[in-house]
Amino acid sequence: MNLLSIKDLAKIGREKPLFTGVTFGLDEGDKAALIGRNGTGKSTLLNTIAGVLSADEGTVTINKEAGVSFLPQTIEFNSDDSIESHIFRSHSPKLDTIRRYEAACLALEGGLSHSAQDEYERISAEMDRLDLWNYESQVKSILGVLGLGDMKRRMGELSGGMVKKVALAQVLVEDTRLLLLDEPTNHLDVTTIAWLQEYLAKTDRSVLMVTHDRYFLDAVCNNIYELARNRVKLYVGNYSTYLEKKASEAEIEANTERRIEAVLRVERDWLMRGPCARGTKPKARKQHDEALINREKFQADKGFTFEVAGRRLGGKILELHGVTKNYPKGNAGKSAASPVIKDFSYSFNKGEKIGVFGDNGTGKSTLLNIIAGRLAPDTGSIVVGQNTSIAYYEQNPTFPDTTLSVLEYVKEAAEVMQMNDGTTLSAAQFLEQFGFEGKIQYSPVSTLSGGERKRLYLVRLLLSNPNFLILDEPTNDFDIFTMNILESFLYGFKGCLLIVSHDRYFMDKIADTMFIMEDSGAVSGYVGKCSEYLQYRKMLEAEKEEKEKSVRSKQTAGNGKAVADSPASGTAGTGTVTSGGKKRKMSFKEQKEFEQLEGRIAEIEARLPQLEAEMTGSDYAKVAKVSEEYGSMQAELETCYARWDELSELL
Repeated sequence: MNLLSIKDLAKIGREKPLFTGVTFGLDEGDKAALIGRNGTGKSTLLNTIAGVLSADEGTVTINKEAGVSFLPQTIEFNSDDSIESHIFRSHSPKLDTIRRYEAACLALEGGLSHSAQDEYERISAEMDRLDLWNYESQVKSILGVLGLGDMKRRMGELSGGMVKKVALAQVLVEDTRLLLLDEPTNHLDVTTIAWLQEYLAKTDRSVLMVTHDRYFLDAVCNNIYELARNRVKLYVGNYSTYLEKKASEAEIEANTERRIEAVLRVERDWLMRGPCARGTKPKARKQHDEALINREKFQADKGFTFEVAGRRLGGKILELHGVTKNYPKGNAGKSAASPVIKDFSYSFNKGEKIGVFGDNGTGKSTLLNIIAGRLAPDTGSIVVGQNTSIAYYEQNPTFPDTTLSVLEYVKEAAEVMQMNDGTTLSAAQFLEQFGFEGKIQYSPVSTLSGGERKRLYLVRLLLSNPNFLILDEPTNDFDIFTMNILESFLYGFKGCLLIVSHDRYFMDKIADTMFIMEDSGAVSGYVGKCSEYLQYRKMLEAEKEEKEKSVRSKQTAGNGKAVADSPASGTAGTGTVTSGGKKRKMSFKEQKEFEQLEGRIAEIEARLPQLEAEMTGSDYAKVAKVSEEYGSMQAELETCYARWDELSELL
């Protein structure tokens, strides 16, 4: 069944058309994504389809029986509304009945009365008639997974991440068959994104979304619509298939471009012969040549791979000693404060690239602000090395003087960037690599969109040439092209890197170690990629559920008496343990120990030959002392070898 039909849709931007002649449709069960660079009009197109904006030309037809739910990028809400009223503000027979059923349940809890009992029985019968029990449990499941337990909280009290979860819940619980989602993963934590990905992949509802999350695109979508050059083009398949087809297209177009240029060289040679030759040329051929000259030329996406000649780090980079930070719970006083970060110590080593993982509210940004020196810990200390130069990418950067041009703004950081191969890039050239080309470099910062400002802020930050880079959600509002460029930069970055990001593809590509922010305030470590950690958490949850089942079974068999051990905690520790006797991964502490062992073994192996050479001569006291050191080192070496062998089995 067709749910959405779009025909010849067009929308004019401030200076030129954003898109024209857009024609496509969605059938039941289709999962499609709309991709393209920032500024091409993806959100405008989605808003036009949703009816928020009117089209300049063309039509949008949505199946009335299906209904549509729209998640905009910017959520509008009444601050005084409760979470419950915001989520259930849309009306449908199913939602209205469930709302009445929940109200009847609350009335019964307040005290048994004939009227409350009668209402409860009437609504229960209606739930039976409409077969809503499964639907009601799905609604409760969605609200539970999104952590929306206190439905009476006011919208104005919520964080940006919680507002996004409420808006997402409102869209998902609606009784509609078509979902339009604009950047659904922005401001969500990684755990919620993983759940949403699984939900959308399994649901039989149709989806059209704008997102830059590449794992999300791969797992959910079976069609990719690319908005480029004011047109929309369909690529059947997921994002990986799209990339393969784009690469093939680029090769074909590049070959075609070379052939056209070869033809035009021949024609130009003919034109140079003189007026007589030009006079004999057929008119149709002249028109053909003019069409070739004035064609829209193929432009391949720029590949930008580079390494900067960064500042050197000293022996001491940055150390945290017993850092603790407390925040009050809700509106309670200081006496009710709980630790967001508790007694955290760590010494950074050269070249470390660490991702920070945690659900919303666990203190990820707090940790970054403390390390960056923007926030003081309640207890503990931070020691920054003399040669350590920290740059901090904030989620919401400020621009003191927006009258500066784009180029002037970045030149305040540096005029040139020194590359690792000895070449240099000027500030203007560096801007070009991040999509600021031509006239826009001379435009005031005030004229840029929110996404463009964030990208500009990033360029200036990188031009300052730090050797300790802290990035707090750098991928929000960036298109996939910009993210590829940023990944290229970070992959070759020689300094220390600390990242908070909800983009799992980005985290997997850049970070090889994780700081895990736990609800208790503890910060533990995990050696591995973000996606590996998510799999590890799933395994722990499955083991916990299995043990709880076993406990319940034994309790039933023992007439309610538990004969089993308590179930294992599902929180992450410092290592990766697997079930069934399978080899586990090396823990965070063991990884550090392994690295130190390698260094110590090398030191001892270098020292032993020196000691052997000193064990000669007539100074028996010296020989005895050297022999004692030699024996001690040999014993230590054997211990190191044994431990190294033990740890290497976990690699």
